[in-house]
Amino acid sequence: MNPSVFDISQISGLSVRKLIDERADRTPDRVFLIDPDTGTSVSYAELRNAAGSVAARIAGHGVAPGGSVAYAMANGADSVLIVLGILYGGYLATAVNLTSGNDTIAHVLAHSDARLVFVQEKTMPLIADRLAAMADPPVVLEVGDDVFAPRDGSVDAGSPDAGSDGLLMYTSGTTGRPKGVVLTHGNLLAGGANTVLAHGLTVDDRALCVLPLYHINGLCVTVLGPLVSGGSVVMPRRFSVSTFWGTVESQGCTWFSVVPTQISYLLHDAERGRDPSGGLTSLRFGRSASAPLSPDVQAAFEERFGVPIVETMGLTETAAQILSNPLPPGVRKTGSPGIAVGNEVIVVDGNQREAPRGQEGEVWVRGPNVMRLYLKDEVATRAAITPDGWLRTGDLGRMDRDGYVYITGRLKEIIIKGGENIAPREVDEALYSHPDVVEAAAFACACKDYGQRIEAGVVLAAGSSVTEAELIEICRQRVGAFKAPDRIHFFAELTKGPSGKIQRIKLSEMAAQGTLGT
Repeated sequence: MNPSVFDISQISGLSVRKLIDERADRTPDRVFLIDPDTGTSVSYAELRNAAGSVAARIAGHGVAPGGSVAYAMANGADSVLIVLGILYGGYLATAVNLTSGNDTIAHVLAHSDARLVFVQEKTMPLIADRLAAMADPPVVLEVGDDVFAPRDGSVDAGSPDAGSDGLLMYTSGTTGRPKGVVLTHGNLLAGGANTVLAHGLTVDDRALCVLPLYHINGLCVTVLGPLVSGGSVVMPRRFSVSTFWGTVESQGCTWFSVVPTQISYLLHDAERGRDPSGGLTSLRFGRSASAPLSPDVQAAFEERFGVPIVETMGLTETAAQILSNPLPPGVRKTGSPGIAVGNEVIVVDGNQREAPRGQEGEVWVRGPNVMRLYLKDEVATRAAITPDGWLRTGDLGRMDRDGYVYITGRLKEIIIKGGENIAPREVDEALYSHPDVVEAAAFACACKDYGQRIEAGVVLAAGSSVTEAELIEICRQRVGAFKAPDRIHFFAELTKGPSGKIQRIKLSEMAAQGTLGT
């Protein structure tokens, strides 16, 4: 494998383990991972050693090859090594979203049949109650230096191949329970390769990762992308406006991937006179994904910092990226997440035929990055993937004559807050848990900081004295603060369609018009 020039054929048929071994054999001393908060630097040789130690530790606990091993961890070098170690050993890396609330965490741990879960001291309290309530909880391993230490008589579960299941990541749908997306090693590396191809990444590029590794963008784009290209990644513990630009400059980062909310925070901080950007000598571009980027915000950011922002689009089901705008001097079309890179994308009409250019329809995608299935859900899998391999994304869009896709809406009722997909029914069910709630419907409202925020309409039983604050607190406890509604509006009756179904879109329209009342 040529370490300096990426060729898609280099990863064909490889697993994450085999790619790590290739990198460690050919460029053992090249830096792969930097934790700027601790000063930790990990070479490719050290990556292989640490990943092998993690795999041996898992095998020592009797987890069968292919078994689910969860990680409930905040970002940092230790998190990267744990996730890659799970993959290296041929286990199913199961992501636990730390912001998802007790009910969802409990569902993920139970539905995935996780036999072991890696935690940090600071994340253990977030899942402790859920573990205590489980009849057969997984073994908990708190991560310390001993996890990465070499072990005598190395125990190894086996060597995964490209078709082995690698990642289990849960994503919200229109139903209350999130679905478990299963991605193979081949899917994961294809997702990383799409990032490399779209942005021309090489061994000399260094990513800044400020998105969590339980998010498909953080893992596939800014960890597996550099692994595929043979480059490196800087992994701070969290996103911080005050340290962002200093980290870019001090660590020599050449690109970063963020969500629109973070772009807005960086821009607003500069507008308040706190602009630590300095001279960004190493930075080539920034990348935006996970939610539509406001054209006004993009233009203002680029003018303020002189950094081109490349808008992209991806899904958990496609190991992140499916569309990307080209880098300058290529044409970047504002308002579009770009053209297909590394996979096929079409727009399909109501007869499930490819629509003419300019006509709206559902966006479909096909390629080596498309998931294998939804875990334990054959019905949802068949509904999502056609017999000839096309994934129905649920997004409405149109494609122009140059192949650029414009997303115009969603077939699903997903709320996208800060790049995170939130199923409104999850919030509905939290509200319905109060005995006085007769009807409930969560819906999206436009928000300049998060793209969308959550509000809800409820109908209460006659004589009820429950307050807005009480209902919001119930939601915070059940689904987490991030998914809890910012406001709750009280109605005598919620607007319904001819079939009796509550019209969320109508509620969103009323909110935009300022006619919701209390």
